[in-house]
Amino acid sequence: MSNQIRVGIVGYGNLGRGTIEAIKLCSDMELVAIFTRRAPETLSVNEPNVEVLPISSAEEYKDKIDVMILCGGSATDLPDQGPYFARMFNTIDSYDTHAKIPEYFSVVNEAAKESGKTSIISVGWDPGLFSLNRLMAEAILPNGETYTFWGKGLSQGHSDAIRRVEGVAGGVQYTVPIDEAIMKVKSGVNPELSTSEKHRRVCYVVAQEGYDKAKIEHDIKTMPNYFADYDTEVNFITAEELKENHSKLPHGGFVIRSGKTGKENNQIIEYFLNLESNPEFTASVLVAYARAAYRLNKEGQTGAKTVFDVAPGYLSPKSAEDLRRDLL
Repeated sequence: MSNQIRVGIVGYGNLGRGTIEAIKLCSDMELVAIFTRRAPETLSVNEPNVEVLPISSAEEYKDKIDVMILCGGSATDLPDQGPYFARMFNTIDSYDTHAKIPEYFSVVNEAAKESGKTSIISVGWDPGLFSLNRLMAEAILPNGETYTFWGKGLSQGHSDAIRRVEGVAGGVQYTVPIDEAIMKVKSGVNPELSTSEKHRRVCYVVAQEGYDKAKIEHDIKTMPNYFADYDTEVNFITAEELKENHSKLPHGGFVIRSGKTGKENNQIIEYFLNLESNPEFTASVLVAYARAAYRLNKEGQTGAKTVFDVAPGYLSPKSAEDLRRDLL
C-alpha cells in the first residue's frame, strides 16, 4: 500500500518484539527499521525487508519513518530517549513512572514543539487505558471513589527497575492485589485504603556472584516510586529457577468506581483486563496510538499528548463513516 504508515522501533526487548507482531496485524502500517543499542548483527529478527540498525543511525531515517515507537524502560531509557527522538520523529512511548509524568511530559513537549512533531507519551494500559477509564468514571459518577488494582501479574516496568539494581543478574516482580481490599470496594462502602493495603509486590531475584543479598534487598525495598510505599517481598532464586518458573509475562487488573446517584442509589463501574502477555498487549496499544500520532501530526497538532488528548476515532483504521455505522 502506497499510503502505509512507516514505523520504526527503538529497542528489541519483550515490548519491541511484541510491537513487531502488532504491526503485522495492521494493513495500514509498514515496519521499516529496528534501532538497538546492541550490535545489530547479534539480533535474530528474521523480518524480511526490515533493517536492524544502531540507534546512532536513527537521524538518517527522519524522512523514511513516520512514527517511531520507543520500547525502552521508564527507569533509565525513556527519560533520555523521549525528548531525543521527539526532535526528529513523531513518537509513542509507554513511560510509566506515574509520579514523574508531568515532568516527562514537559521535556518531551518542548522537544516535539520545536521540531513540529507529535509525541504521545505514557501509552499502554496503565498509564493509558486505565487512565481513560478513571477519567470517564469520575466524570460520570462525581460522588464516589476510584480504585485501581493491578495483577496478579508480572510488571515490566518494575521488573526492569529491579534489574537495574547493582548486583542483580536477573529478576521479575509480581504485583498482587489484596483480596480483602477488593471485597470492601465492591461492597460499595468506599473505604480509605493506603497503597500498602491494596497491593503487595513480590520480587524474584537472581543475585550476581559475590554481591551482598541484604544490600540488594534493601536497595529494592527502598526504591522510590517503585517499591518504597509497598509491602515488598524479595525472594532470591537461581537463574535456572527464573527461566523455568518466571518466563511468562501475564498481567491484568481493574479500575473500579464506586459512587452514588440521586440520594441513595449505589452505582459501580468496573473495567477489567486479563492478559496472557503483558508486553504483547501493551505493544498493541502503542501501535494503535502510533496511528493516532500520525493523523494528529498530519492535522498540524504538534507537541506532547497523552491519551486524554486523543479522540478514540484516531486509533481505528476505519473511517469516521464506518465507525458510526459499525460501532455506534
